[in-house]
This record gives sequence, structure tokens and C-alpha cells, in this order.
Amino acid sequence: MKIVVTAGGTGGHIFPAISIIKKLKELYKDVEILYIGTTDRMEANIIPNLGIDYVGIKMIGLNRKNPFKNIKTLLCLFKGIKKAKDILQKFKPDVVLGVGGYITVPVLYAASKLKIKCALHEQNAIAGLSNKLLSKKVDKIFVSIEESKKYFDESKVVYTGNPRSEEIIEAKKRDKKEFHLDPDKKLVIIAMGSLGSYTINQKMKEILKAVKDKPYQVLYVSGKNYYEEFKKEKTMPKNVVVCDLIEDWLGLLKNCDVLVSRAGATTIAEITAVGLASILIPSPYVTNNHQMKNALSLKKKGACYILEEENLTKDTLLRTIDEILNHKEISLRLKTNAKKMRKENSATLICEEIKKLVEE
Repeated sequence: MKIVVTAGGTGGHIFPAISIIKKLKELYKDVEILYIGTTDRMEANIIPNLGIDYVGIKMIGLNRKNPFKNIKTLLCLFKGIKKAKDILQKFKPDVVLGVGGYITVPVLYAASKLKIKCALHEQNAIAGLSNKLLSKKVDKIFVSIEESKKYFDESKVVYTGNPRSEEIIEAKKRDKKEFHLDPDKKLVIIAMGSLGSYTINQKMKEILKAVKDKPYQVLYVSGKNYYEEFKKEKTMPKNVVVCDLIEDWLGLLKNCDVLVSRAGATTIAEITAVGLASILIPSPYVTNNHQMKNALSLKKKGACYILEEENLTKDTLLRTIDEILNHKEISLRLKTNAKKMRKENSATLICEEIKKLVEE
């Protein structure tokens, strides 16, 4: 069985793709996998380092502010389709799976033209533009959140949940000491995505200093783009640890008392898989405000707090953290309601559906 997986741009696409690949290898010993990503985004480093065969295609996303710049995007797309066809004809996959990001467009389009079986995975509550366009070209559509079913032909849709959730359920708890944290103090993790957020980082410089007198500790994941700024800060309290990125943080989440984060699809999967008490700060800069929709899917079940970025201050954030940590009934309610939403075998379900496509 030969499978091409394509995804890229952010951890929200890459890590679910990795979860599927790991499960494919676990379930089917004869599987051959080729990952097609971009030439210059995160996946170009992460995937080869995992020992997964990798090919990069140059691709750029749409410019929504200046449509005239999309001429370059279209030229890149046409070249990308041609290169994708060449790669696919050489590898001869049974199925091509897209897990998000603009790199999926040329690859899945090329695969459909070559009459190769195709599937895609939509992680968010609101379907992305790429997936809406590609949905007519694919045979199966896997969704993480049930609300997104309405954007697709329901005869193709399978509600699988996010494959990241199965991986975190299986992950072993990691010791706080590995991250220079006090094993006896409650842990608040604040993370704003793999690249970080400029606006959040500016506010965090003040907020983190106010943690000094709190009985808990904070691990702040600044994102790769902003870590150097925080390294220069000489007045961080002893109960605050700052790092740029934790690539394998699933086990640490099992030692987390409160998670403060964006509301990307992978984060939602992690919160529900572990049963985390969380404060979500949806990014207002994403297409169709989909992170707010993701967060609301939890909030309406009583499974998280939402704090909008414009309302984020030292007082609002620390007060909400204190409310959760100082009231066991609130913490327990958030954790219990989040855990009720998890799909325990999502990666396995996706792999089984891929196997069905191969057999067809």
C-alpha cells in the first residue's frame, strides 16, 4: 500500500498529518509513505527529521489584501501542479491524503486528474477555502468537528475527530523537571501557536512579570519568531520559564493544570483528548474567524473559557487563571466537559477509511 500525505504551513496541519502517518505505519507494516510539503515552511525540517520520505514543492498562499499579487500565486500553482503530477506518476500512490495548507491544492488537484483516489481532512469548525475547492475532487472527507459537515457533500463525509487526539491519549506523561519546572507547583502553560503572536507577546511581557507572587508556575511558549525578544528580558520571575517551541509536548499537557492558548483545531483536539481546563484566546487574524468558531464549539458544552484578544490584560487573564485554580469545582467541570467531547480512535478511523479506498 502506497500513500502520499500532503500538508503544510503550520503545526495545526503538520502534526495531525504526522499522527496519521504514525498510525498507518503501526497498522499496516507494508505501507510506503511519501510526504509532499512546501520547500520553505516548517514541514520541510520537521518531516525529514522523523525519517519520513519528503519532497518539497514551491507554493505560496493567496494574498487577500492585494489581489494583484495573486498572479504570482497562480503561476506558482500551475508549476506546482505540474511538479506534483511528475512526483505522483513516479511514486504511483494508491491514495493521496491532504491534511491542510495551500500545498494540498496542487497535489490533490494533480492526483484527481491522474484518477488517483483522494481524501482530505478538515480540522476546523469552518471549512477552509482550499478544502471547499478540493472537496469536489476527492472521494472522502474527514472532519474533526461535527459543525463542519455542512460545508461538504455529506455522502463523502466521515466524522473522525482530529487524529492528534489519539496520539495524545497514548502519550506518556512527562516529568515537569524535564522543562526546568517545579514538580510540586501547579502548572499553567501559555502557548500561542508554533510561530507565536506579536500582539500577545507584547502583552505577555507585562503579564508574566505579574506572576511573581502567584503560588503556581508558568511555562510560556513564545513561538520561534519571538523567543529572542524574551531571552533579552532580565526581570522574569523565577516561577516563569520561557521557551520557543516544544515539538513533543503531548506528555507535558498531561501535567498541565490550566492551558492558555489560541483555538486552532489541533489545540482543540489536545484539550478534549486530555480533558484540560483551558482559557482560549482565538486569533482574530485568521480566515472567517474560524478559531472563534472552534472555541465556541467547546464553550457551548461548558468545556472552556474564552478571552478575546482585545480584552486580554494582566488583570483579566490572571483573574481567570485564579478562578480555575482556586475553585476545584470549576476546574473539574471544565476538564470533565472537555473530555466528554474527545474522539478516542480518530487516527485509526482515518487509516481504516484510507484502507477502504485502497481496496476499492
